[in-house]
Amino acid sequence: MAEDKNHQLTEEIKQLKKERRAVILSHVYQRPEVQEVADYVGDSLGLSRQAAGTDAEVIVFCGVHFMAESAAILSPEKTVLLPEINAGCPMADMVTAGDLRAEKQALPGVTVVCYVNTSAEVKAESDIACTSANAVKVVDSLPPDQPVLFIPDRNLGRYVAQQTGRELHLWPGYCNTHDKLTREDILAAKEAHPQALVLAHPECRPEVIALADAVASTTGMLRYARESAAGEFIVGTEAGILHQFHKQCPGKSFYLASNKLICPNMKATTLEKVHRALATLQPRVTVPAEIREKALRSLERMLAIV
Repeated sequence: MAEDKNHQLTEEIKQLKKERRAVILSHVYQRPEVQEVADYVGDSLGLSRQAAGTDAEVIVFCGVHFMAESAAILSPEKTVLLPEINAGCPMADMVTAGDLRAEKQALPGVTVVCYVNTSAEVKAESDIACTSANAVKVVDSLPPDQPVLFIPDRNLGRYVAQQTGRELHLWPGYCNTHDKLTREDILAAKEAHPQALVLAHPECRPEVIALADAVASTTGMLRYARESAAGEFIVGTEAGILHQFHKQCPGKSFYLASNKLICPNMKATTLEKVHRALATLQPRVTVPAEIREKALRSLERMLAIV
């Protein structure tokens, strides 16, 4: 019965998409049926750039709020819809523009590197953005004597500091999902699957990263698994990515490192909500022009070096 309903919704979504001249983007952490109805599946910034390059008039972003904001920053002329308007990111909420301004006053002359997992207002207060895939390259691009404040993920910041050899000022934020993964979880998974390689997201704790065979963004993990001669992998990131692993790497086995790796915000979007968003062109995400212009600069500075 559920499959029949999903099939009907999928067909209706396809029709509405044509009528609205829309493009549907899905993060790899979304539900499998949502990923399947999307035109593009990937990481947050890559999806926004993809949408900016299309002639679509409407962007339906199946993700969380900061992702839809990024799409609105890069495509101000398009209508950006977030099917579940309350799908937020706890880590992004751990830093506000006001808090950041106060910290900048306390650290005069500091360069602020913001993870894309931040609000548009925070990006507007930052000097340059980064993704989990290019954070090391972004920090390496800065003058070695330049003090750097890395926000908001302390785990990603620690990883970048280790890789670059730089001392960074770290904001005390973290991903509620990745930070739940422990060293004990990895050791238990390795005992259960001794031949499997461990893939870890850099938002994981340092003790988890220390046990990984590869540390990479979601896109990087997928590439690594496709290109690796190994046939088994322990996956240290959100469960939704398993759908893409199975699609892109048939014949290989993937084991979630812990059943705690489920983000409720990423799972809040359903086919029904995607359908409703296309039918009503709501909920819409917009970014005020003055904030958008400043936030765009931090993204463009990043894009200029990667």
